[in-house]
Amino acid sequence: MTAARTAWGEARGEGADGMQAILNVIGNRVKVPCWWGADIAGVCRAPEQFSCWDETDPNRERLLSVTLSDPQFREAVTLAHRLTAGLLVDLTGGADHYYDWRGPRPFWAEPRFFTTRIGHHDFYRTGPYSI
Repeated sequence: MTAARTAWGEARGEGADGMQAILNVIGNRVKVPCWWGADIAGVCRAPEQFSCWDETDPNRERLLSVTLSDPQFREAVTLAHRLTAGLLVDLTGGADHYYDWRGPRPFWAEPRFFTTRIGHHDFYRTGPYSI
């Protein structure tokens, strides 16, 4: 459920494609274990990676208490099951990072790393590896 909560927490307002894209980033990171973690839970809860898990995030309580009665969370759970089964199509072109383009641009968001825009998120592949 950690992946589903992360997708819901980061992109519930972006629809199914937005949540799928967040799950793609999680999956792409898991494929290449690094400082960001080696498994789904580790990747999702790595410090300062997915803001929905930050202690100071104003929506964190909602993240921890959301149930299957929320239609967007049900969609996130379905997508997360597809991720763990290896059946989730990568919409991001192998992205391992993203940010909301309406906010400040992070230092790592160089144009040469850009892969796609989905909703309010720009996706980037910063690693020199192949996924």
